[in-house]
Amino acid sequence: MRFTLLDRVLSIEPGKSITAIKTLSLAEEYLADHFPRFPVMPGVLMLESMTQAAAWTIRLGEDFAHSMVVLRAARNVKYGAFVEPGRVLTVTAQILSQDEKTTTIKASGTVGDRTSLTARLVLERYNMADRVPHGAALDIRVRSEMRKLWALLYPARAGAQQKSVPYMSQGVTPAAAFANAGG
Repeated sequence: MRFTLLDRVLSIEPGKSITAIKTLSLAEEYLADHFPRFPVMPGVLMLESMTQAAAWTIRLGEDFAHSMVVLRAARNVKYGAFVEPGRVLTVTAQILSQDEKTTTIKASGTVGDRTSLTARLVLERYNMADRVPHGAALDIRVRSEMRKLWALLYPARAGAQQKSVPYMSQGVTPAAAFANAGG
């Protein structure tokens, strides 16, 4: 995913749960097509916001042991309220179970007091070193970029000075780091 679909992490219990927000801006490029007269956040991007939030609690829970944390399955996905420009999608994710490769998450997104979506997610964790030649260098770079992004999403936890970062819609993600590293 080339976009960071979270603006701020409000709270996290590493390896257990997370609450994060995404404020939808009318300036977001995809809204020109989805839909011009009724712009709303696409459902697949709402799902991606939940996936990204869930990945953070996994990363922090295992101290960035795996460079890749990706969606393997989305089950029981149910959509409710739209997310319109100017509204805030609050995403929560709670780890239900975990084995050596996968993590099962219960996640939801709300706008105010209305449920926008709910799902059960299965995320897979791995390192590039286990899959491709020269993957260890990619793992180092991805972990470094993820730590930098984490410092922006949750400055208090990262030890950075508190500051406002309103619309983090172009952050560095594992896929971008992989592409920039020549992958």
